[in-house]
Amino acid sequence: MSRKSVGKFLFASVLMISGAALPATAQSFRVQCPTSTITHPDATTAQSVNSSEPAYTAPTTFSLGANGYMVPTANVNGAIKCQQISGGDGYSTMANGTQTFMFSFGPLSGLADIAAGLPGTEFPNVFNTVYGGTFMPGDPANSDGWSTDPTVATSRTLSGFTFNGAVGLAPDSDCVAANAAAPAGTPSSQLPCPNLPAGGLDGHVDPRQIMDIGVMNGNIPAPLMAIDEDDEFFLTLSNVGMIMRPDLFEQHTVHFHGYPNASSFYDGVPDASVAINIGGSFTYYYLAPDAGTYFWHCHITPPEHLQMGMVGQIYVRPRQNRTPIGTSLLASLQKQQGDPRTACLTVSLAAPVNSDILCTNPLPADNGILPGQSSATVAALDTLGTSANNPDNGQPVKYAYNDGDGLTAYNVEYPLQIHGFDPNFHFVGMTFNPEAFAEMKDKFFLLNGRSYPDTITPGPLTTESSDGRSHFSQPLPSIINIPAGGKALLRISDLSVTEYSTLASLGIPMHVVGYNAKLLRDQEGNNTDYYTNSITLAGGESLDVILDASNPVYQKGQIYYLFTPQLDHLSNDQENFGGLMTEVHIN
Repeated sequence: MSRKSVGKFLFASVLMISGAALPATAQSFRVQCPTSTITHPDATTAQSVNSSEPAYTAPTTFSLGANGYMVPTANVNGAIKCQQISGGDGYSTMANGTQTFMFSFGPLSGLADIAAGLPGTEFPNVFNTVYGGTFMPGDPANSDGWSTDPTVATSRTLSGFTFNGAVGLAPDSDCVAANAAAPAGTPSSQLPCPNLPAGGLDGHVDPRQIMDIGVMNGNIPAPLMAIDEDDEFFLTLSNVGMIMRPDLFEQHTVHFHGYPNASSFYDGVPDASVAINIGGSFTYYYLAPDAGTYFWHCHITPPEHLQMGMVGQIYVRPRQNRTPIGTSLLASLQKQQGDPRTACLTVSLAAPVNSDILCTNPLPADNGILPGQSSATVAALDTLGTSANNPDNGQPVKYAYNDGDGLTAYNVEYPLQIHGFDPNFHFVGMTFNPEAFAEMKDKFFLLNGRSYPDTITPGPLTTESSDGRSHFSQPLPSIINIPAGGKALLRISDLSVTEYSTLASLGIPMHVVGYNAKLLRDQEGNNTDYYTNSITLAGGESLDVILDASNPVYQKGQIYYLFTPQLDHLSNDQENFGGLMTEVHIN
């Protein structure tokens, strides 16, 4: 089933378009990652089963298909990406040693990438792979390749664990056997499991593996997600239950906070969509039309579940990243006006055009040339970061938004999720006492789930949970490494429930280029970006900030600090150890 509207193509029942076979036996846990869809059919793309990002040369063109919905006919852009997460509980460890109980999400795909501080979002050819070994509870924290020797804390590696596929994915043996037993010559449409993919992978999972990895495996922040404009994103949430609170039959959802053009059915608000019960799975579907930094959280009793740790970050990378070398950024942005989802429609009395939205990608008023630039092409900006004090930088240039003039160019990016919580509320949440919502006050303040000095500890932090196993509780460090002569993009988001939070940068000014997933540019094309030494965010806000170390004054080996000037936010409910602070290294 699909719906179409002017300029937008939202497919409402994605479970119908994947071509997955029906199971031969009932099972509550399922996972979904199709290799082709209506928007990304194999027949119209040169990609390898939609598992790579094509260069952006022109917008996708659509025409009315035989079944009454729009289908792509040329220039198929984007790809298919998938991710699987668990909803449950777990523990995290604060910089002062306090072990804290959480309601939380955990990774069920991209385990090696998550442990390495990367998004767990994968292409179908990676996601749809079966694990060749035997999962142990708490993996990959308990894998042989991970050193738990505290004397080598600064050189830990995950070399022994590289699996990034979907946990639990397994051939549907019932379907394979049923089809094999059908009489010879039976048409595929009449088989017990019609259209069963090669290898028998139809979304069937081994629930034992999901429980071994998902139980007590909560992360703070929740698993990182990243997609590109034009992608179709399939996100499966499996509710594994909360071991420490078996009396709570808690449902969970995924709500993409501030995400544009979201279908209400997949918006995660239980009143208007669905909620996932314990022992069940649900696949959310998103079409990525607008670049920017967003966040996601559970929308079941949000003040409680956000306070308890069910918050994470997702960002959407712009088409401009896929602009071929040597192409004018302005010309590439002009081509995007041919895509009705992101077109900047001109409204005037002389030539009225119906438009019900503000332009998301205004063309720059300076015709794509920033002051001091001779041209704004990918080739010209590709030298960003190479300088006399760093001639061998080698860092590729990417962009935070489709700017058309290189305003948002950077070399490296770091997601920073600000969060805070009340330890008393968490303790009560682990017991059977009523929670005092009105008295809730954050006393622990976190960057990516950690307080200083844990923010600069490389690699994932491990916490032993009540199951006696180690788990990667806080996989995402916050240390910022900028190549000398280069720029770092900080994707800063705040999902604190009770407090405003401030971050200051002394020595390297903050160049703010985006706010709440929107490029700072007015509808006339004038850039409204600005420089500052501190930013303040409330819960539910995000900023895109660039730290520019291209000036020769910034030399290799220098260390700067990103910290909060709010002194009560620089401790973990006591003196010393903690708060919103991390280090910025020029290297």
